[in-house]
Amino acid sequence: MEPPLYEVFNGDADGICALHQLRLFRRPRKTVPVTGVKRDIALLERLRGLTRAEVLVLDVSLDKNRPALLDLLANGCRVEYFDHHYAGEIPDHPNLVTHIDPSPTTNTSLIVDRHLGGPFTEWALVGAYGDNLHDVADAMGRGLGLEAAELERLRLLGELLNYNAYGRDPADLHFRPETLLERMEGHRSPSDFLAAFDLVARLREAREADLRKAASAAPVLSEEWGAVYVLPDAAWARRVSGDFANRLAAAAPGRAHAVLTDTGDGAFVVSVRAPLARRKGADALCRQFPTGGGRAAAAGINRLPADRLSAFLDRFRAAFGPAA
Repeated sequence: MEPPLYEVFNGDADGICALHQLRLFRRPRKTVPVTGVKRDIALLERLRGLTRAEVLVLDVSLDKNRPALLDLLANGCRVEYFDHHYAGEIPDHPNLVTHIDPSPTTNTSLIVDRHLGGPFTEWALVGAYGDNLHDVADAMGRGLGLEAAELERLRLLGELLNYNAYGRDPADLHFRPETLLERMEGHRSPSDFLAAFDLVARLREAREADLRKAASAAPVLSEEWGAVYVLPDAAWARRVSGDFANRLAAAAPGRAHAVLTDTGDGAFVVSVRAPLARRKGADALCRQFPTGGGRAAAAGINRLPADRLSAFLDRFRAAFGPAA
């Protein structure tokens, strides 16, 4: 019997859509999905001790998973890695194949699309819209001959898949990522998927209700060049933090934004968006804190102690303010 393929993927739109493309392209086999909420990025730690296995990794930082990755390689595992986050030094190992591009105008779904030669580009566009790469996805979609209404459906699906991924744990989510992936199984286009499972109707109203609550938050910092918001310790706030940050960025593409969500135990979860007009600096800012990481345009900190809030605001100002 063929051994299973361990599929390690971020539970957001990008991770799900990247894996779905590969599942459609490659012959069926037994798989073991390994995933979680969007902030659960140290996923390779769950495979510690695995030997001589085949592992596929999508949309989680190599840099944040380096010790576990090296452990898997030392144990004879073969690993294929697709990602767009900061990777640091990539290990040179015969059992490791990487497809990593940290460019601010790409993501894992687009990297997979390019690797496969474009048989399921509409799914890649869903992942791109979910990652707030609207201009990139719009241009690619028009190149495929898609009409504005078709692009709008892909955009909405991507944004809703991304919204669904945010939470402290799976209990905060409307759907577990592995459940969504199972629902997508075999659907070669997003239209086919939505005809069989109307995810949009199920999630759109919930997202709008969460966003209405977020819109009442007043910024703790507001300047011409950027703004910072703090949301309370509540499930709705955890769900909508990324979507709220993306909307703020889209509404003011020349400004940087940060959305901090209170964890209830003396810390914050942080989402940072660099100005869409230049798409850089978010990852460098967040990596200055122990649990920070991400990509140039959008990054985050999994746990910022409350007594470090002042330091964060100072470094946010240094990264994006007038002197930056």
